Amino acid sequence: MRLDWSVGHYETTAGQLNPVSLAAVERAGISPGDRVVDVGCGTGNAALLAALRGAHVTGVDPAARLLEVARDRAAESGVSATFVQGDAASIPVETAGADLVLSVFGVIFAPDAAAAAAEMARVTAPGGSIVLTAWIPGGAINDCVGVFQKAVVVAIGLPPGPPPFAWHDQSALASLFGAHGFSVTVEPGQLAITATSAREYLEIQGRDHPMSVAGRALLESRGEGEAVAERALGILEAANETPGAFKVTSRYVTAIARRKQEVR
Repeated sequence: MRLDWSVGHYETTAGQLNPVSLAAVERAGISPGDRVVDVGCGTGNAALLAALRGAHVTGVDPAARLLEVARDRAAESGVSATFVQGDAASIPVETAGADLVLSVFGVIFAPDAAAAAAEMARVTAPGGSIVLTAWIPGGAINDCVGVFQKAVVVAIGLPPGPPPFAWHDQSALASLFGAHGFSVTVEPGQLAITATSAREYLEIQGRDHPMSVAGRALLESRGEGEAVAERALGILEAANETPGAFKVTSRYVTAIARRKQEVR
């Protein structure tokens, strides 16, 4: 079942993730006139930063509401960018139509990694590159999300699914993109997640994040919502790095896949 990223208020999470978008765009080395496609653009964080650098930007996302938010932000910022509906396995961009494909915590949610990689490779021009970010498994936020995901899977009655593709792993990425003529490097990064308290953070996520909104009603209907939330809260409080407030550090990678120039 596909998640509807239009529900809730993803803008809250997007604001927390903006430092990663900034780092990814800076790492990509965008020049004026570059053709940039942002896959899983959400509210437009990376797309708008690329447009501010003079790139010709197309943001792609399956969530119609988030695309409208991105368009409004572009208008408010006075930058030109195009936002269209699509997903990682079906990018509405011509073949070799991008000098750079960006995806900040976007393609990692694709249900078919091979199909997504093939499509990103298709739209990348010879000599172009793909820059994506992916969470490193582990850490308080990952464990907190896992508590809710496991509870929802049990509630629905689904058998455990296969492990997700290791978007954070250099070897896995080299195999995935190598078949399309890319070499891959991976660089570590980290992001501080903050709030006034662990409880506040959990409440905001439960109210705003599409994944939480989708599972919350189901768990509450079974009378399990409070117990699951308390288990998640315990994980966050145990990992808190700032007494009197809330801060946890989440680790991620920036992967850079470079396409070789075609030899004629």
